Amino acid sequence: MDQQGPIPPPRGTGPSARPTVPVLAMCGTLMAVMQTVVVPLLPDLPRLTHSSAAAVSWMVTATLLSGAVLTPVLGRAGDMYGKRRVLTASLVLMTVGSVMCALSSDITVLIVARALQGAAASVVPLSISILRDELPPERRGSAVAMMSSTVGIGAALGLPLAAMVVQYADWHTMFWMTSALGALGVTAVTWAVRESPVRQPGRFDLWGALGLAVGLVSLLLGVSQGGQWGWGSPRVLGLFLGSAAVLALWWWRQLRTEQPLVDLRLVTRPRVGLSHVAALLTGFAFYANSLVTAQLVQAPKATGYGLGLSIVATGLCLLPGGVTMLLFSPLSARISTARGPRVTLALGAAVIACGYALRIADSRDLWMVILGATVVSTGTTLAYSALPTLILRAVPAEQTASANGVNVLMRTIGQAASSAAVAAVLVHHTSLVGGAPVPTLHGYLLAFAMAGAVALAACAAALTIPGDTAPEGTRETGDRTRGARGGVREGA
Repeated sequence: MDQQGPIPPPRGTGPSARPTVPVLAMCGTLMAVMQTVVVPLLPDLPRLTHSSAAAVSWMVTATLLSGAVLTPVLGRAGDMYGKRRVLTASLVLMTVGSVMCALSSDITVLIVARALQGAAASVVPLSISILRDELPPERRGSAVAMMSSTVGIGAALGLPLAAMVVQYADWHTMFWMTSALGALGVTAVTWAVRESPVRQPGRFDLWGALGLAVGLVSLLLGVSQGGQWGWGSPRVLGLFLGSAAVLALWWWRQLRTEQPLVDLRLVTRPRVGLSHVAALLTGFAFYANSLVTAQLVQAPKATGYGLGLSIVATGLCLLPGGVTMLLFSPLSARISTARGPRVTLALGAAVIACGYALRIADSRDLWMVILGATVVSTGTTLAYSALPTLILRAVPAEQTASANGVNVLMRTIGQAASSAAVAAVLVHHTSLVGGAPVPTLHGYLLAFAMAGAVALAACAAALTIPGDTAPEGTRETGDRTRGARGGVREGA
């Protein structure tokens, strides 16, 4: 194990006396709900905000961009200044963004508010790092698996909830609800979560953060807007070339900085780097499920395959997947304990591919659509639960939050690429229905096949990750008995 410092012994008065795990899981679910609730609003927001559809799309893009940039940055800040402190700050920013959305109908204010809400993307990696520091090994696996599953659980809950609010109440009500939930999350974290004692002191790499922000924003902006602006347009090509140049310079500087934002030498180790590759591919495969299912079941019946469901009914179709993620997260922890997390990751990716095989076999009957989507969600649970465990076993304790932040960033890049790829496939396979272009069933099946192939690639990547040389609990016990070498405890 590449462990530079030990994990301090879990404090007996921490998780046992306070509901740390459920509070952190609630915050992760809330983060996913916040990211999802705007989706049912998108068709009506141009009318409600007196703006264009292109401007409204930035309410999604702004959250994606800010989340991608802030996740590794806040992860590093958590390792340096305290994970609970940074976690609380990210929840405060999310809550402030919700209040701004609740108070305004101006599209500029809404876009800025959604960018603030993107800070909540760091909740999951920070929480996983806290769980590593606080829980004993026998409880850690199931808690981390649950934390990872909150992303899918919150998304599955958020869509039907938001759809019902939009249908039966003023749309601002939805943001008042998320504001109240955000305030509850801040209060609960302050009460139930202790500040982690594991720190990596030093000077924050501001230039590294700025370089990463410019490079990632250029990359993801080009990916997310390529379909609208044109993949060969000067703007998109300029963004990609600029991103490549900035990230290359950033990489060069990070290798030469004494206290880098991201430890690239750690990232390039096979156990860490291949885990990040698998995260990118799994994020791609997972995201296509929600994107394509929502469009397919809402397609008009005149297409011959569409079910013409409402947005509320669509959300309910995805709900079984969220319930499955909740139920299967403990199983993921058990498999990881018995066989190792790379086996769990490979199994999860294979199950995702099987789910897409079901989607290709039959996407006309509602029960088969729900079954296929649920199987994909099951595989996602196994894979997403295994990824942070792989990172925990491969990095020093004082770099857990930043390493998991990079892993979540890779999932985000995969999801952005998935959105762009699915949109490109569907745009090129359309037919006229009632005078309007609608994706064909063949286009949807191609999207499923593409996502399934990427899932198989994720499975292959998982199988190439070097295995553990010793059980996690044994290794960490040995680390603790050797004494501190790299980690710094608060107050020491």
